[in-house]
Amino acid sequence: MTAQGEHGTSTTAADVPRRNWAGNVRYAARAFHRPTSVDELRRLVAGSNRIRAVGSGHSFNRFGDTDGDLVTLAGLPPVVDLDRERGQVTVSGAMRYGDLARHLHTQGYALANLASLPHISVAGAVATATHGSGQTHGNLASAVAGLELVTADGDLLRVDRDADTFAGMVVGLGALGLVTRVTLDVVPTFELRQYVRLDLDREALDEALGSAYSVSVFTDFRSPRLREVWRKQVADQPPPPADWLGTTAADAPRHPVLGMPVENCTPQLGEPGPWHERLPHFKLGFTPSSGDELQSEYHVARTDAADALAALDDVAHLIAPVLLVSELRTVAADELWLSPNHQRDSFVLHFTWVDDTAAVLPVVAQVEERLAPFAPRPHWGKVFVTDPAELAARYPRHADFAALLRHLDPTGTFRTELLDRYFPR
Repeated sequence: MTAQGEHGTSTTAADVPRRNWAGNVRYAARAFHRPTSVDELRRLVAGSNRIRAVGSGHSFNRFGDTDGDLVTLAGLPPVVDLDRERGQVTVSGAMRYGDLARHLHTQGYALANLASLPHISVAGAVATATHGSGQTHGNLASAVAGLELVTADGDLLRVDRDADTFAGMVVGLGALGLVTRVTLDVVPTFELRQYVRLDLDREALDEALGSAYSVSVFTDFRSPRLREVWRKQVADQPPPPADWLGTTAADAPRHPVLGMPVENCTPQLGEPGPWHERLPHFKLGFTPSSGDELQSEYHVARTDAADALAALDDVAHLIAPVLLVSELRTVAADELWLSPNHQRDSFVLHFTWVDDTAAVLPVVAQVEERLAPFAPRPHWGKVFVTDPAELAARYPRHADFAALLRHLDPTGTFRTELLDRYFPR
């Protein structure tokens, strides 16, 4: 079955997503497109009055939705261009991190960090400042050294770190153009071991978060203690001692969401393996997380970790019934204008909710109210209800991004209803 867009772009309808990954957003586009060349994409953009790109669809809100044309870039020719001299790789924006990671590893290289699931596209993850964990590691966007994008008039624009507005364009929410290629910093490949520890006292949270290359702490808000600590440590370091921070060692593999198959998760129990098979929590060929879920996430200052977590105690009885799991992580500061980690080492509170918007939204509002004293910055691709004026005040370069948006997209080609709410024209 094929679909013919009004601008002459023919696509296989089944190849273009009509809903997001979670299924809570049905795209409102009037036409769906899958161009097979950059020139075809440029003509499509130039001829559209409203267009957006969809990546892996791993977004839980309508920032990427449009009533115009929706385009997937997965049909563009794949690119993986490794520059060993510069220590960089240029890749197609639609490429999944898991696929890129496998290729880099075979060439002796790695990315410094990965998100908890490898299924997400490079351009989409970068545009929303998606991240992994580790207090010395920035989010995925902080590794970007260059971008190639199709702008509203159909031109092809290339920018790198030397550009004055580069820091404003990387975390661009898909609002500045359709990103066709991304250049990323790479490092030599390395091995990690993953250990899961059980029943952490909150008083030890800060030490736990800084104890390994990448650390995630899971809780369910049903107990003041923290259920699991996932430590991803460099392979040649000694394992944690038996009494590490008063915890006990998991004697079998675990899944962050109770009751989900552990086969979906990356190897644990200290088994050494390459970086890309340990940094994510989930394997590329398996269902990530629970699948049927909603997600929210808030970034506060790293120094506020204990107080921010304690602030939620009063609403724990509201959180727990609609929560699948909560993940606590750290991310290093960066200079990207719309990064939730802009000029602030961050403590991140992530919530994986049940798939029930009506039940979840009131709880999200309560969480945001309790966290408000800590100026939380929500993940751009997840569920949040923050007032636009309050959110703008939490980003020192918010006005600069709004000006850049007006400059690069004066007619609103890449605008969406939610984008207009948080960045009014």
